[in-house]
Amino acid sequence: MITGEEVPDTGQVSIEKQVSIGYFNQDVGEMSGRSAVAEVMNGAGPVSTVSAELAELEAAMCDPDRDDMDAIIERYGEVQARFEELGGYELEGRAREVLAGLSFSQEMMDGDVGALSGGWKMRVALGRILLMRPDAMLLDEPSNHLDLESLIWLEDFLKGYEGGLLMTSHDREFLNRIVTKIVEIDCGSLTTYSGDYEFYERQRALNEKQQQAQFERQQAMLAKEIKFIERFKARASHAAQVQSRVKKLDKIERFEPPKRRQVVSFDFPTPPRSGEDVVALKNVHKAYGSRIIYEGLDLKIRRKERWCVMGVNGAGKSTLLKLVTGNAEPDTGSVAIGGSVRLGYFSQHAMEVLDGDATVFESLESSFPQANQGSLRTLAGCFGFSGDDVEKKCRVLSGGEKARLVMATMLYNPPNFLVLDEPTNHLDLDTKEMLITALAAYEGTMLFVSHDRHFLAALSNRVLELTPDGIHQYSGGYTEYVARTGHEAPGLRS
Repeated sequence: MITGEEVPDTGQVSIEKQVSIGYFNQDVGEMSGRSAVAEVMNGAGPVSTVSAELAELEAAMCDPDRDDMDAIIERYGEVQARFEELGGYELEGRAREVLAGLSFSQEMMDGDVGALSGGWKMRVALGRILLMRPDAMLLDEPSNHLDLESLIWLEDFLKGYEGGLLMTSHDREFLNRIVTKIVEIDCGSLTTYSGDYEFYERQRALNEKQQQAQFERQQAMLAKEIKFIERFKARASHAAQVQSRVKKLDKIERFEPPKRRQVVSFDFPTPPRSGEDVVALKNVHKAYGSRIIYEGLDLKIRRKERWCVMGVNGAGKSTLLKLVTGNAEPDTGSVAIGGSVRLGYFSQHAMEVLDGDATVFESLESSFPQANQGSLRTLAGCFGFSGDDVEKKCRVLSGGEKARLVMATMLYNPPNFLVLDEPTNHLDLDTKEMLITALAAYEGTMLFVSHDRHFLAALSNRVLELTPDGIHQYSGGYTEYVARTGHEAPGLRS
């Protein structure tokens, strides 16, 4: 509604003249035929048109068969002067800085944006808004598709941004570091809290407690008054008192009990016990063409260890998970799974194999034909499928809904070794919290990749760090890793 894409049924949305607004949403549209740098600069207004003409003239100047070379060179001089006047050269430098912050290599910056995956195109669209530096930024889930290094860079960028910022995000750590107000939308009404996300959580709980106490006090008072009225309404001697109390009750403004969000918790069954050695990788080598990912990797994962794998994009995090789960083979070396290990693997690919024609409930039912309907409905409710949502066909589910369904299926009868690749992508804050609570009580072994610092800190007790200068293993979880290394992600090493 703020950008004018939607119109309110009643009321109005007014924006002061000359206020520029940058809007980033998940629908990035078509992008191709230009480099990522040019696409980012394209959001910066007239300078992008001049830049495009400059590129065309440069191409024309390289063509020896052109017979209008003098005119081209003359025009190039004019366009170049205009480009300089508009701060074009600084702009390109800034565009490259923004893209580097979002983890683009020089090669990706200069390559055709059309060749990039959806997640990288999202980063280009985000870069466009950041370079524009408008008076106000509207960011819809800007932390989706970002690795930890890019996320931390974006935090620093936004802290230094002087305009107004309105955003939605499912990353509580990100919110805690950036926002100073929270607007809660609930049942059509908006409530504003001044403070970060943690303050909002505390304040909301306190407000609910006060509202509940107020409601209970009033209910007790009303019960007492009604009891008096019932007892004395037939006595003429008390008629005046009864009438006065009836009038008083009619005038009282009734307090409502607090509206409580329904957060379903689910006790996941205890997985069967595995042997002490869950997986062992010995002298593993893995390369894709000339790109070497692992050279002599040794790793042993023991029962009840919870390893989080950290590394910049392309360091081999997902490859490691694929090697462990048998979805990729090492070029040399061995990967051995221990005795009595039952493995569960959550990957982005797992969401693609859902049966599109089945409903959410049918999908759960086909996975667990012996389970009773009540427990499957509770399971569905835990992962955000309440009421009629269980009748949705899998093909119409959003990315987040698919992720939740796959996760629910995996955890209903949990394996004793969970391998999770970005399990919190697309999950809302409540579902994430439920998942963290469930996994904190999980008695098996875990190996996972995540860019959610709250998730990393809550669940890891070992860290495997993949860096260009070698692979480092740390005992202790993510919090200890940050304290020991002085950085929150491997790509931020000073």
